[in-house]
Amino acid sequence: MESGLNINFAIKPDMATEIERKFLVKGEFRDIAISKTEILQRYLSVDPDKTIRLRIAGTEAFLTIKGRPEGRSISRSEWEFRIPVSDAEDILRLCLPGKVVKTRYLVPYSGHTFEVDVFHEDNEGLIVAELELSSDDEVFHRPDWLGREVTGNPEYYNANLIK
Repeated sequence: MESGLNINFAIKPDMATEIERKFLVKGEFRDIAISKTEILQRYLSVDPDKTIRLRIAGTEAFLTIKGRPEGRSISRSEWEFRIPVSDAEDILRLCLPGKVVKTRYLVPYSGHTFEVDVFHEDNEGLIVAELELSSDDEVFHRPDWLGREVTGNPEYYNANLIK
């Protein structure tokens, strides 16, 4: 019997323009988190113009394609496909060397939800908060545990953390 990637194309993938700001975390946030998920990420491509990521998050798996931000904007194209975990486990052997292992906490604050990633293994000690916005200039309130902004700094791109 032939096995293949099982993506249901009858259902349109989550396609959006991702507008995201990133910050280092300098204080404690776990007491106000509403959930946490263990995540393993590996990459099929880390080309400067696009990344293709495989993520296993808890009991779900996703294949994500992201484009490069245009000009000075922080927005970029993103397509995310939910795939069976068994297919994701098979695809892992095709990925580039290196991985990102992290725990993601969802932390609501003043009408927004921050995704706070606590990195493990080779990136132990790094904690980054991401905030998805509806526009480049959307106003939001900064919690006191949020540190220096690192949006656009390649050192903090997950695709670079596999190195």
